Order: sequence, then C-alpha cells, then structure tokens
Amino acid sequence: MDLRNLKTFISVAELASFTRAAEQLGFSQSTVSFQIKQLERELGAHLFERTRHAMKLTDQGREVLRYAYQMDKLTQDLTEDLHAKEEITGHVRLATADSLCSRLGRTFRGFWALYPGISLKIVTAGTESLFRLLRHNEVDLVLTLDSHIYNTEYRLIRETQIDTHFVAPPECPLCRKSALSVRELMDYPFLLTEKGMSYRRMLDEKLAAHSLEIQPVFVSGNAGLIASLVEQNAGLALLPDYITKPYIEKGALCYLNVPEMEIEIWTQLLHHREKWVSEPMRIVIDHLRRCML
Repeated sequence: MDLRNLKTFISVAELASFTRAAEQLGFSQSTVSFQIKQLERELGAHLFERTRHAMKLTDQGREVLRYAYQMDKLTQDLTEDLHAKEEITGHVRLATADSLCSRLGRTFRGFWALYPGISLKIVTAGTESLFRLLRHNEVDLVLTLDSHIYNTEYRLIRETQIDTHFVAPPECPLCRKSALSVRELMDYPFLLTEKGMSYRRMLDEKLAAHSLEIQPVFVSGNAGLIASLVEQNAGLALLPDYITKPYIEKGALCYLNVPEMEIEIWTQLLHHREKWVSEPMRIVIDHLRRCML
C-alpha cells in the first residue's frame, strides 16, 4: 500500500474536499482523485460519498481513517525518532481560542522531550483578533474555533468538526424532554461566553432569525467556568462537547435536544499563504496535524 495515497486520503477526509486537499498537498485534483480510486481498489472499499456541499466518509471510510491516522503517526514517530538527536532550535507563535488551550496542553505532552530547542508561545484571542495577528505577522499559526473559514489569503492545514449542545443540570425539567423548541429555553437563565467568541456569535444569529435575544445572567470567556456553574444549577449554556463531555459522563450535566438550534463549529489550523515555513514551524504543524483535537 502506497503511504502517499493514505496521506492524500487523510487530507480529503479532514478537508471534505478533493479541491482543497489538492491545494493543500500541491497536487492536481485529478491526481488526488486517482490516488483515492487506487486506494479504494486496493482495499476493496468505497471510502467517500459525495453530498451537496462536501465529500462525506462512508462507514468503511471512517474505519480506514482510524487506521490511516495510526499508520501516519507511526511513520511520523519513526521520522522523529531518527532525527530527534538533531538539535533543531527556534520559536513558534500560535494564536487560538481560550477554550482550546487545555486541549493544546494535552496535545503537546511529550513534545519537548523530542524537540527541547523549540519554544512555543500561545496567544489567546477572539476570531477577528486571531486573523488580525496573522495578517500582521504577529503570530505564525492560528487555530480557530469558528464556522468554516474559506479565504485564499490563508492556507488551511487541517479542520475538525466540533459538536455543540445546550446543557443543563440533570434536575432541570427540560432534561426530561426528548426534544425542545428554542422558545422553551427562554424562561431559564443563561450563562454565555463573550460576544466575540464564535459559538456565542452563531447562537445570537440563530436567535435573531427567531426574533429572540438572550440577556445572560453571567458572561465569561472561560467555557470551563461556565460548565462548572451550570453544574451548580446556575442556568443553561451552549458549549462545545469537548468542554461538557466529562460532566455528561459523570451525570453532572445533560444535553438538551433543540433541533432548530443546531450549531456547527470547526477547529481550523491555518497560516498565511505568504508565510515562510521554518523548520520549527513545520515540526509544530506536523505535530498538530497528527495529534490535535
């Protein structure tokens, strides 16, 4: 099996697009299509379904992606082990959303054992500020938490969909309902993130479409703090699942099903298209592509 075909498959799966995968990899779209067809023939499996807006993995495709990540990581680990003794030094600046910082901490666990000469600076900001920093070359990379961002000024390295849910403490009467309308939520106090944060902005836009507006009783840029306060019965909140999952698993929070308010957010790793990619920056990019989120 050609490892290049697996790398192409990973890119198409992550970007949900032959065109964007070809752009990321520096291939023609026909080359990407040929490599995917070749991989499908080798595996005897249909990997993608074409939807109206994007390429969607089949069940077999999701299974192959799981193994492809493992094989890619093993290849990268081997490369890193072979070159770990080569002293690579440099500084990389990464800007991201505040609520992603704890996940980044886990992502970089063990990184400096391999690359002690690479220092990393993390800057937190709202989406608009992230891109201002990138445009002004004040940071090298941006990891967003927002809706899809398509801009030819930036090179998209990887994107991952993040689910969001309204959450409530388990004693809340709303938890006993299988589905809710958005108006049923309006009688309850809300704890929300700041207006500049992505899913707060998207929530406000969705509410405006229903001629509704929430006046929160508590506002903070710290999503973890909001989850903790909801656990203490302070109100409802809309938060990403990676924040609330530990609370859900221990029964401290419950998800509320509000079909008319489904909000999709994505993590996207990008750099400016004209940015020179140094060796330390390339190493950080490769590490994030393999390990992030």
